[in-house]
Amino acid sequence: MIAFIRGLLYQVTDDHVIVDVNGVGYKIECANPYAFEGKINEEVFIYTYHHVREDNQTLYGFKTEEEKYLFEKLISVSGIGPKSGLNIQGKVHINDFISAIEREDEKYLMSFPGIGKKTSRQIILDLKGKLTDLLSYTETGNIGGVDQLQSNEIEETKEALKALGYSDSEIQGIIPDLHKVEQGNTDDLIRIALSLLMKN
Repeated sequence: MIAFIRGLLYQVTDDHVIVDVNGVGYKIECANPYAFEGKINEEVFIYTYHHVREDNQTLYGFKTEEEKYLFEKLISVSGIGPKSGLNIQGKVHINDFISAIEREDEKYLMSFPGIGKKTSRQIILDLKGKLTDLLSYTETGNIGGVDQLQSNEIEETKEALKALGYSDSEIQGIIPDLHKVEQGNTDDLIRIALSLLMKN
């Protein structure tokens, strides 16, 4: 199995990147390919999950081992395939998602496309207590300690950025950085977000 790819970033598209490894181009599907956009023609290191079926082989790529681990756990749940798993993984902050599972917050889980009540319940049954080692204790303080206010402010920030004309891919690329902001209201987050977007 292919655990990671190291090579020159050749191309970035809406749903995948291509990495040149000694003249061979590896197509790697990613939740947010544009997170790598600033690395064109530079060396990148991407953790990969090699998904093999009778009629197809696909590489899924991740910036961190934690993202890859979450993806692997997600696709172990009945009713969630690689496409759905990648879609979920690309739209969440890991701590928020795990905390929702620990709280048995079905409403939060059902907010993702294709996840109904049955699948959300299955996620909780299969994954509760199995992902808490990914939680950053320094960020959350405890298992269920997601800062809901911060999450609401980030959602408001995302909507404001969309109103300003930024695309979903551009916005998703800076969400992890916004989650690192310890304090600040929506206006503060919008200013930080605009600064990050101008740098990209």
